[in-house]
Amino acid sequence: MKAHTMSLINAIILIAFSLWGYFSSDSPSTTALIPAGIGVVLLLLNKGVKNENKVIAHIAVLLTLIAFIGLIFPILGALKRSDNYALLRSFTMILSTIVAMVYFIKSFIDARKRK
Repeated sequence: MKAHTMSLINAIILIAFSLWGYFSSDSPSTTALIPAGIGVVLLLLNKGVKNENKVIAHIAVLLTLIAFIGLIFPILGALKRSDNYALLRSFTMILSTIVAMVYFIKSFIDARKRK
């Protein structure tokens, strides 16, 4: 699988699971939509990542890293509340984000080797 494909999958997961969390909550917070916003931006950047545009790829990696860091807090909150569904959603989003980061790093290493 290529970095742009994993980034697309990650974006879809961020959007879907973020919206799921927002709409399934009894007291939704707009901060629950932050991963969805990042996912939408990643979707918009996906064509540039696919075309191996370095600037766009680096922006996508930065956003993916920000998503990873930001998703630590929902996991901690879900653990405190013992909310299994929130834990599942957050864990799935953070896992897809980690995998996307691995694919980005691998693609950067491969690009460097090609030079």
